[in-house]
Amino acid sequence: MQEYFYQLADRLTALLQGKEIYTCTFDAEESDFVRFNRSAVRQAGTVTQRSLSVNLIDGQRHTHGGISLSGDWEEDHAHLATLVTNLRAQLPYLPDDPHLLYATEVHSSEHAGENRLPEDTNAVIASILDAGRGRDLVGIYAAGGIHDGFANSFGQRNWFSSYSYNFDWSFYHQGDKAVKCAYAGLVWNPSEFAHKVATATEQLAVLAQPPRTIAPGRYRVYLAPAALADIVGLLSWGGFGLKDHRTKQTVLLKMAEEGARLHPAVTIQENIADGVGANFQEAGFIKPDCVTLIANGAFRDCLVSPRSAKEYGVPTNGASGGEMPDALDVAGGSLPESEVLRQLDTGIYINNVWYLNYSDRTACRMTGMTRFATLWVENGVIQAPLNVMRFDETLYRMLGENLVGLTAERELILDSSTYGGRSTASSRMPGAVVKDFTFTL
Repeated sequence: MQEYFYQLADRLTALLQGKEIYTCTFDAEESDFVRFNRSAVRQAGTVTQRSLSVNLIDGQRHTHGGISLSGDWEEDHAHLATLVTNLRAQLPYLPDDPHLLYATEVHSSEHAGENRLPEDTNAVIASILDAGRGRDLVGIYAAGGIHDGFANSFGQRNWFSSYSYNFDWSFYHQGDKAVKCAYAGLVWNPSEFAHKVATATEQLAVLAQPPRTIAPGRYRVYLAPAALADIVGLLSWGGFGLKDHRTKQTVLLKMAEEGARLHPAVTIQENIADGVGANFQEAGFIKPDCVTLIANGAFRDCLVSPRSAKEYGVPTNGASGGEMPDALDVAGGSLPESEVLRQLDTGIYINNVWYLNYSDRTACRMTGMTRFATLWVENGVIQAPLNVMRFDETLYRMLGENLVGLTAERELILDSSTYGGRSTASSRMPGAVVKDFTFTL
């Protein structure tokens, strides 16, 4: 597949005319999917797909398009030639792009990735079915290789392959009560999966008890890694990009310009080296292994795309066009996971949140609702499930003045999105104990 992409890139070079330049990206996957419902396999299949996206450039004018690849050279070559012809016909009618920037220094790279996924997928499926025996298990298992490539007419060639699995699943009780879990990574570990199943089983038993409703107010809470991932992930929408900072639209404006800080224990990074996505982006710039966004509670750096770099006259750090993290990493703290309930004492254990959005962007205030297994805890002991509640809190209180502690253990969370292809976005998250967390209804 890698060699085939390079052959297509060479063919693209031969198709150029005059002063034309191209950049192109290659995306492919070979994925197994298994869907479960009521603890039984309902659908299983394998997806193999490849696509090529081309950006044709002449001076400061450029346009792009893409094709799906069949793997048949004659067919793909014909489609590629047609694509280039169509793109070339568009160029005379397009204005100059003053913010166009692409890599001109050649930095080729190759990361083949080691496939450590189970050779026997049936054994994994059998363990999932065992976990669901006597329960209503629903979910999707996706696993396989994801491949990305970049090439340009200057001779740069980049390749990245990774092999991962993601089992996104729930033990369903009834109504709006379920225990939602995810187990993702590069190596399937039966003992780790068994531990997740055991924890979910314990919480499922709690859901069988009558749910409680508590009054709005401020409570001590534990945000499990999945809940914290959604909260911190919301910052990706307008929090870290240079464009948002320079136009004063960032939700972290108080940090960037007024010196507001989070708790000293909070360090947030874009950690490409430990992610599952490519270490290069669509204009050919290489991503650094790590970009520290927030260090010990203080804002540090922005993600800078090539377009923002050109517009504002600063170096790019390899961010994609959306200037959003692809491998969000929150540093762990000193609280052992085994001590979470004791540290929480009396309060609310939040596994998941939903309908998350900003209620006040300037204050970085977020609103959302609890979901699935949200549990009431008294004196360090889980007592009962809670009915859905709405919260409204600022980042500066949640991860600032009211942060009690972050867990030492962290969880790798892979984005389960499959729109157009399996996502390579990831996050590594601890859990967080927070005091005086505000629930509005």
